[in-house]
Amino acid sequence: MEIDVIRRTAVAAAYEAGRILLDRFGRLHTVRKKGGIDLVTEADTASEESIVRTIRYAFPGHTILAEEGGELSGDDAFTWIVDPLDGTTNYAHHLPIFSVSIAFAAEGDVLFGLVQNPVTGELFIGEKGRGATLNGRPITVSQTETVSESLLVTGFPYDLSEHLPGLMGRLTRCVAAAQGVRRLGSAALDLCFTACGRFEGFWEENLKPWDTAAGALILTEAGGRVTDFSAGPWDPFKKEILATNGVIHGEMVSLMKEE
Repeated sequence: MEIDVIRRTAVAAAYEAGRILLDRFGRLHTVRKKGGIDLVTEADTASEESIVRTIRYAFPGHTILAEEGGELSGDDAFTWIVDPLDGTTNYAHHLPIFSVSIAFAAEGDVLFGLVQNPVTGELFIGEKGRGATLNGRPITVSQTETVSESLLVTGFPYDLSEHLPGLMGRLTRCVAAAQGVRRLGSAALDLCFTACGRFEGFWEENLKPWDTAAGALILTEAGGRVTDFSAGPWDPFKKEILATNGVIHGEMVSLMKEE
């Protein structure tokens, strides 16, 4: 599969989706709930329809796994993993922290990842074995050596009431150990901001493949490390993600352990 064609298709899809999101930002007419606090807006739907249309035009036989539409079947050897609006709750509350995330996998191996921030115009891209970039310039993770000197970022699952004791335990330990902890509301951006050195580490649980597939590749291509909370192998379908600059990873694994 020609990765340059994948890249051009993904970039075109992301920019059109970003235009749709900005056009509707602050002017929503429809917001509904998928769960207790899990929202979906007309912008999610319009963005996803645009992305799917662009991918289908270039690659009509590929499978597409998207947040709102589920799986659109095709050749299982080639799968696009799409989040048309990562940060829907922020978006619905007129908070300008959200993104478009698009990944491409061949035989289950993520080869390309893109995350676009429509508000700032930042475009993060990672290509397996070819590094990661921000608006075309190479990026690398920070070299901060300890959690005490690190700025961390996390997120809370939609079903947080079911995981509250463990979640709060990890948060408490990290708040006590780190220079600071932030919660932005877009896992894709959290991963990309770790990839370019704005954060040293990110952790979250109960995410979906479309939340992390692109950002995790961008982070690893920027020199970072991604595992589960126990430092075990990670893939986009795993429920836990711990992503760091690599240097503080062992310390972060210790902080993830329930006491």
